[in-house]
Amino acid sequence: MAKSKLNIRPLADRVVVKAAEAETKTKSGIIIPDSAKEKPQKGEVVAVGPGKKDEPITVQVGDAVLYGKYSGTEINVDGVDYLIMRESDILAIV
Repeated sequence: MAKSKLNIRPLADRVVVKAAEAETKTKSGIIIPDSAKEKPQKGEVVAVGPGKKDEPITVQVGDAVLYGKYSGTEINVDGVDYLIMRESDILAIV
C-alpha cells in the first residue's frame, strides 16, 4: 500500500478520490455557468484502503480513474473536496 499525503486512511476496499475540476469552458470557447456544470466523473486516487482478505486493491495512489456519476460520498478536508468510494465503484484506470 502506497503512502498518501492525506490524513484519512480508508478501510477495507475503499479509496479516496480527488475529483477533477469541472469544465468551465467548452472546446469552442463558450463559458459554462455554474448552474449548468456537470459533476466530474474523473479524478485522482489520493488514498487506498488495505483491501479485503480475499480481494486485494488494484488501484494505487496517483492513478487517474473514471467513476460513476453518483458514486461515493463527498467529504471536505482542509477546504478540499474528496470522494470516498468502494473500489468496485471505479469503472476504469486512465
